[in-house]
Amino acid sequence: MRFVQVSKQSRDFNRTASDASVTFTLPEGFKETVPVNSEELTYDYAIALPDHSVEIWFAVKPYKSITRIYTNPDSAYISLGKEQVSAFSADNAYFVRNLTDRILNQYNADVGKSYLLNLNDSPATKHYKYALIITLQKNKAGALMAVCLTNDKGPDFFKEIDKARNCIKFK
Repeated sequence: MRFVQVSKQSRDFNRTASDASVTFTLPEGFKETVPVNSEELTYDYAIALPDHSVEIWFAVKPYKSITRIYTNPDSAYISLGKEQVSAFSADNAYFVRNLTDRILNQYNADVGKSYLLNLNDSPATKHYKYALIITLQKNKAGALMAVCLTNDKGPDFFKEIDKARNCIKFK
């Protein structure tokens, strides 16, 4: 029998994820890491590809907490994204798009957006240069955000984050 040690960060994240009807499975090749948390940036869990300059930080908000934080809980995913863009953006120029129905169906989400931006050079972002921020929401369940950080936003970055594509979704 093989025993797997589960970190406190992982246990807490899975509890919060469950409250938001979210499932998470650590993708093959990724390892748990520690996100940078500050007053304006709070994440529940982080993973990274060893020997690669890619990290993914996750924040999950159960519906109950969304209704306490946001005036319009149905657009919490928009607020989550805009808050991160505002905190991270080096030049306030970013590319944003609505996620297609095909992508939303993969995550069992009702709505979502993605943001691609240049980052401020900051310890808060571990001096990464670029971020792809993905926000998803399932009505009456919760919202989630994945912040994918890299120093190279070329095709290799998208291939590497694609390896984690199926690790998180709504039930």
